[in-house]
Amino acid sequence: MTMPIPEVQSPSRALKPGVGLLRTPDLSVGSVEDKRAEIASYFTNTFDTYTRLFDCLAGDSGYFQKSIPLRHPLIFYLGHTATFFVNKLVLAKLLPERIDPHMESIFAVGVDEMSWDDLDEDHYDWPTVAEVLDYRAKVRATVLDLIETLPLSLPINWENPWWPIVMGVEHERIHLETSSVLIRQHDLSKVRPQPEWAPIRETGEAPENELFTVPAGTVSIGKSYDDAFYGWDNEYGEHEAQVDEFRASQYLVSNQEFLEFVEAGGYQEDRFWSEEGCAWRQFAMAKHPTFWRWQNGWHLRLMTEEVEMPWDWPVEVNYHEAKAFCEWKREQTGQPIRLPTEDEWYRLCAEAGIEEVGHDPAKANLHLDHGASSCPVTRFRHGQWFDVVGNVWQWTETPTYPFDNFKVHPLYDDFTTPTFDGQHNLIKGGSWISCGNEARMSARYAFRRHFFQHAGFRYIASENEAVQPNAYYESDRLLTEYAEFHFGDTWFGVENFPKALADLALDAMTGKPTGKALDLGCACGRSSFELARRFDEVEGVDFSANFIRLGVEMAEQGSIRYALAEEGELVSYHTRTLKELGLEECSDRVSFYQGDACNLKPQYSGYDLVLAANLIDRLYRPRRFLDSIHERINDGGLLVIASPYTWLEEHTPKEEWIGGFKKDGENHTTLDGLKEHLSQHFRLVSEPKKVPFVIRETQHKFQHTLSEVTIWERLPR
Repeated sequence: MTMPIPEVQSPSRALKPGVGLLRTPDLSVGSVEDKRAEIASYFTNTFDTYTRLFDCLAGDSGYFQKSIPLRHPLIFYLGHTATFFVNKLVLAKLLPERIDPHMESIFAVGVDEMSWDDLDEDHYDWPTVAEVLDYRAKVRATVLDLIETLPLSLPINWENPWWPIVMGVEHERIHLETSSVLIRQHDLSKVRPQPEWAPIRETGEAPENELFTVPAGTVSIGKSYDDAFYGWDNEYGEHEAQVDEFRASQYLVSNQEFLEFVEAGGYQEDRFWSEEGCAWRQFAMAKHPTFWRWQNGWHLRLMTEEVEMPWDWPVEVNYHEAKAFCEWKREQTGQPIRLPTEDEWYRLCAEAGIEEVGHDPAKANLHLDHGASSCPVTRFRHGQWFDVVGNVWQWTETPTYPFDNFKVHPLYDDFTTPTFDGQHNLIKGGSWISCGNEARMSARYAFRRHFFQHAGFRYIASENEAVQPNAYYESDRLLTEYAEFHFGDTWFGVENFPKALADLALDAMTGKPTGKALDLGCACGRSSFELARRFDEVEGVDFSANFIRLGVEMAEQGSIRYALAEEGELVSYHTRTLKELGLEECSDRVSFYQGDACNLKPQYSGYDLVLAANLIDRLYRPRRFLDSIHERINDGGLLVIASPYTWLEEHTPKEEWIGGFKKDGENHTTLDGLKEHLSQHFRLVSEPKKVPFVIRETQHKFQHTLSEVTIWERLPR
């Protein structure tokens, strides 16, 4: 049935003044004193604005009731951005100790919607709102003190101690946007309007869309590593491409234009949807855009209210909906309609004369400069087009991928690399709330295709198929060495080490329950899969999200790909599969999580076996780990520790070493230390055993090491 279109409101003369967010600072020039003051202002402006965003919740219950099943409740996001500062500053050795280990554990890791039903909140005991606000106040004071006292030299680049401070601010600006989306998805009774977050009230008649030509040209993108402005790892490197001529829609697709697709039954026609899109549509039972509401006429849900549908505003949809619209439009018009690629978007920007946002109010609906919502697609003109940047993010056909010379920043190794999976598509241009790094032309944010952001789209017409980046082979040197160490060839007759440890553990478990095992410091996960031959459930936990990503990829896809260093710049390409290792049937019993062995969440408990392989001499608090691990193991369960005992101060402060030093004038070995810390709750099952392992660096260079394995049985309580 055709739905009636409500009458449009009269447009206002001006957009509502915005929140007033400072721009991301130039990190290369200025006096030390001025830059210190500028970063302090940038931090407090961001931190306090983010705190005030949560004033849009109508009472404490709104913090704990989920907006959507696939994400944490908003109390997590209130605490998460503060925890991020602490975790990164501790990792960078700028803070000597944590502020609140419990907070910094429970608020550490968010959700990427790895599947549509995998988030289990049963183990979370959230603190109160007052407690989180008190924690945020402590973090605010700590960071300001650090900004005031930390020695500063310019420029601030990747290696500069100030980089993690700016990183924390830019991370919070990302969450300013993502939390606003969750508030928008919340039950209307759980939110309340706030003057600071008032939407734009301007609306009028929706325009007819047209296609205008973008000439062929070359795009050269990628930040240099000495760029003056903060960037995330995926922005750096080099990429150049020749882009053929195409035609781009003058406007973003409006609610009015998208209504034609809805009324034509587009949500019911499978032929317009990809297989993945059909699966999402059926799962969500989607029949129209998620923010549309029908109440005797169409209305639009904004962040804190519902308004009569502004038909000239951009429609907000996920990638699947945008893609389906393009397929429908292609059928309707007979033209080769599709979404643009990232390269085509940059060509459009060049042709439209887009410049970086300066300190004056943006000539686009960006940076909260004009109000807390979208606005008419006719408001901001850029050359022949409108909203080339701003208003809403724009979906592209391009899955995120690394530029040439891509590097992972050691303080945030999981920002981008988990998205190099072909399942995250880039969005470009920013939305009305995008600020700081998000609002810069170099920004490269990617989301799962069923994800909702303040995102819409424009379409193009092109006879050329969308050019996709080459299939990604893991190339990070450390990751590829570990991938080969876990799943690759054996060398010099030495058995695969993760398998050998798993086999030792399984032999020791003979006659014991094999319900649940923890592979702590699992790296890429080979031991986890091997343990799953006998165990009903195996949880692999590692501090590195990069390592975890390879384990997840192997579990989900049954294979991983990586490039091994051979000699100099020469590499060889390898694909390893669970099937060839005889582990294909084990993947359903294995789960991988990012976690800190010295600060594990409470849910990691009830294990019949804990395997800690080559872990203790890489922990920053091994004593804490050893003194508490008994709490997580069932009576009679086993703790298997393997380590070459290579204590290094770069990993572990010397006062935390378990052994490898003189004590009371006598040698104190790591085995002595293990007995000292574990004997109260464990008994040593057998004499230690030396297990060799070999790590391949290149075709001519290998590391040969011995790891000492001790097996401990949990004494009855």
